[in-house]
Amino acid sequence: VAILIYNTTRDVFVFVEQFRPAVYVDRMCREKSLTAESGDSWSENDGKLGLTLELCAGIMDKNMSPEDTAVAEVFEECGYKISSDKLEKITSFLASVGTSGGQMTLFFAAVTDAMKVNEGGGLESEGEMINVKEMSVDEVRKYMKSPSINSP
Repeated sequence: VAILIYNTTRDVFVFVEQFRPAVYVDRMCREKSLTAESGDSWSENDGKLGLTLELCAGIMDKNMSPEDTAVAEVFEECGYKISSDKLEKITSFLASVGTSGGQMTLFFAAVTDAMKVNEGGGLESEGEMINVKEMSVDEVRKYMKSPSINSP
């Protein structure tokens, strides 16, 4: 599932920023002309090349409905307490067709500052290290017009 979150209190979209190892390796190889071989150490390189800006999202691995999974992800990753009746289903579509062919369900959730109950950041037990990022409509438009964006 993925959730497009809009905070109506401050008129901002809410995204998650996280490090993606596969993105880091690809960017290092392309931009720094490095090769990826077992045992390589890139500790002196900037890990920011592996940061992505994404919609709040998660896999359905806990025997929950898409709606309940979306509610849990919004809470875990972004810190907002919402109920499933506040979700609007946008569509379902095929995702990762080159590897798994799974189906993704996209929801919209309008939130307010009053619904923010924690800082989010994901679950450490799942290896998540997430930063919550907010962008105005104008900032999103500008970002989308960039020649290259670090988003799936």
